[in-house]
Amino acid sequence: MPIQLKEEDGGKICLVHVSGELVSADYEHLVSKFERLVRQHGKLRVMFDMRNFHGWDARALWAEVKFDMKHFKDIERCAAVGDQRWQKWLTEFCVPFTKATIRYFDSADAAAAQNWLGEP
Repeated sequence: MPIQLKEEDGGKICLVHVSGELVSADYEHLVSKFERLVRQHGKLRVMFDMRNFHGWDARALWAEVKFDMKHFKDIERCAAVGDQRWQKWLTEFCVPFTKATIRYFDSADAAAAQNWLGEP
């Protein structure tokens, strides 16, 4: 599956791994799980793992934009992990559009990203 969501710390931390090219149907799985966690825990901390991620088709990109607009206040802290220059740029581009604290980590620093999410 191109989007996988794993819960940690009792569901307060979400590890979201994306791979390949996403299509809009991929978001149905993510949205239902994410919204359940928000209802249970309030603001979440998210690690968005983009290793092996190649982007979105047009409908999936629109689904991503709608998801981000709806949930921009539901994420407290977001660690983006990637291995491509465009992924770092995308992370930096998102900063003004959310209330979350966002940091980009190179794929070699994935463990540091997860540790940062767990810090008080």
